[in-house]
Amino acid sequence: MSQTPSQNVIAFQGEPGAYSHQACRLYRPQMEALPCRTFEDTIEAVRGGRAELAMLPVENSTYGRVADIHHLLPESGLHIVDEGFVRVRISLLAVPGTTLSEVAEAMSHPVLLGQCRGFLRRHGIRSLVGADTAGSALEVARRGEKALAALAAPLAGEIYGLDELAAGIEDRQNNTTRFLVMAPQPDFSRRNNADGESAMITSFVFRVRNIPAALYKALGGFATNGVNMTKLESYMVDGVFTATQFYADIEGHPEDPHVARALEELDYYTSSLNILGVYPADPLRAAQLREQGA
Repeated sequence: MSQTPSQNVIAFQGEPGAYSHQACRLYRPQMEALPCRTFEDTIEAVRGGRAELAMLPVENSTYGRVADIHHLLPESGLHIVDEGFVRVRISLLAVPGTTLSEVAEAMSHPVLLGQCRGFLRRHGIRSLVGADTAGSALEVARRGEKALAALAAPLAGEIYGLDELAAGIEDRQNNTTRFLVMAPQPDFSRRNNADGESAMITSFVFRVRNIPAALYKALGGFATNGVNMTKLESYMVDGVFTATQFYADIEGHPEDPHVARALEELDYYTSSLNILGVYPADPLRAAQLREQGA
């Protein structure tokens, strides 16, 4: 049975100092961050009342969507109430007093190791796979060996008392992860983002009816009604090739007339339609459009 949520607590997956922890600090700085072992544990912390919100990563600008997360979102019973983008800045962290020339191995999650190949090659540092980024920093602190360093967020160095030997060592300088803030109850109210703008995002999942050109017809309503779809992804359901579910983000609020018409048309061609959340568009979206000259 669900309990009254612990007020002012936000759950995240990973050890303290993980990028998800950094997202909590950036977007809910007033809340206590609760580390959880898995995404499932993070969701259950909210469902079971140990946390008020959950911070979940859904996609990365370099590596695409986070594995399994879109399977978990519709079944979680939680609702998206906000989004945030975290720039992935990678530091080389070592025990105090270590110099860069003393480091022989760098431990981290395989994804981060792959993002720092150039730096590691230039300094003759071997890669060592760890469970995750912050967990690798914790392991380096535990071992206390100068030859072993970690690749992680600067926050991890702060938490585990490690020296930052090099900062911003990632090969791609625009690597960004998108996070969703999840809550037990939906919030469909119109509200402004951090820049005071009223732009809204609506996220939903749907399955199309088993009729010819169903997906084409279902999506046609967004085009004819002038609704911008910023994301559309498909994935199998229960490992069955013939059962496909789609995840989509669109600009606008379900009560906007053109959005309402598009969703009504979509509903006609779908066997299921579930709105996961309605929330303010992060200011980074508009900033990227300006950079692209759109």
